[in-house]
Amino acid sequence: MTLHLFEAFGIELEYMIVDRATLAARPIADELIRAASGDYVEFERGGAAWSNELVLHVVEFKTNGPAPALEPLPALFQGEVREANRLLEPLGACLLPTGMHPFFDPLAETRLWPHDYNVVYETYNRIFDCRGHGWSNLQSAHLNLPFADDLEFARLHAVVRLLLPLLPGLAASTPVADGRLAPALDFRLVAYANNSARIPQATGLVVPEPVYSREAYYRDVLQPIWTATAPFDPEGNLAGEYANARGAIARFDRMAIEIRVLDLQECPLADVAVHAAIVGALQALLAQHAGDPQRLEAWPTESLAALFHEVCVAGETHVVRDRAYLDALGVAAAEATVGEIWATLIERGLPDGGAARATFGPTLAHVQRKGTLATRIRRAAGAAPTRARLAAIYRELARCLATGELFDDAAL
Repeated sequence: MTLHLFEAFGIELEYMIVDRATLAARPIADELIRAASGDYVEFERGGAAWSNELVLHVVEFKTNGPAPALEPLPALFQGEVREANRLLEPLGACLLPTGMHPFFDPLAETRLWPHDYNVVYETYNRIFDCRGHGWSNLQSAHLNLPFADDLEFARLHAVVRLLLPLLPGLAASTPVADGRLAPALDFRLVAYANNSARIPQATGLVVPEPVYSREAYYRDVLQPIWTATAPFDPEGNLAGEYANARGAIARFDRMAIEIRVLDLQECPLADVAVHAAIVGALQALLAQHAGDPQRLEAWPTESLAALFHEVCVAGETHVVRDRAYLDALGVAAAEATVGEIWATLIERGLPDGGAARATFGPTLAHVQRKGTLATRIRRAAGAAPTRARLAAIYRELARCLATGELFDDAAL
């Protein structure tokens, strides 16, 4: 079935498995999946599917194929969370949200998935050494958006590139690492940007290059990655589109662009609300530039990548002063914070009276009033938090996930 722009959506949410008492990471994703399905392989559960990730303390829930609408998905994913927590309870474990574990020691605690697909993970580990925050301590949410042909790919890729630097200003949730406050609100992405340093072609500048056809993408993006990895991977285990580690990647095998720079939020409602805001913003930008798509296609990757890094550090408070960029976003101001830009994009992309505004408006309003989840965590932690204080915050986040509630630092 051919899907056109915004006719369906694919969402993937990755969760940590932790000890209920200590919050220590528990490498038992394989036992959780076997308890749910009877085997260690990916399996379908109605409208959702469960699968493993690189490391044993992470489990992924995703839509079981393209979903025609976003509004039903918070309830779908909340049901998967509830079932996983039920199965984990006898093991003294539960799921924990956010994009990084606050206390995880990658050097000591990394355990790779040992079952099906392990050969790919072992190849990554041999080349890059996956005992790092950018590899074994990151939980992200992925948004897959379909395109039908090269023309739709070009239009979608152009607006995704333009918007991608602002995404941490909506979705950051990782201000803590190694048991202390990190130097960025989205520290997961700061680590992620450097995790392929041995083969920099894999990640590039995180923001993808201005490439707008399948042929050009294979030639200019994928083939250089495969050429660079070949000496380290004679078996060809990484010779697929998944070897591309940019923040948004073209998956021509499924005719979709996969946005990969979204930190996991505190509950599925918050995750899908972030995705709805992004979808609405992309639709509004496509409409705004329908008569002049070339204006966006030529936007330099280097300037977008520089902005992306600044937003990873400062989140929604970063001030954008590039008038041309603000104009391209439809923001009529000499300067604006990333939070103010998102307020404009949400207002345009999720208009009053629509189903998306009714379902996700209150959640997005909570984020706009109180800040990204990273900002709320940092505010709750204070300037020099003790481990006990951080543990209290993350226990509350585990409770929010279990109950489907939004995190409010004022409640701690």
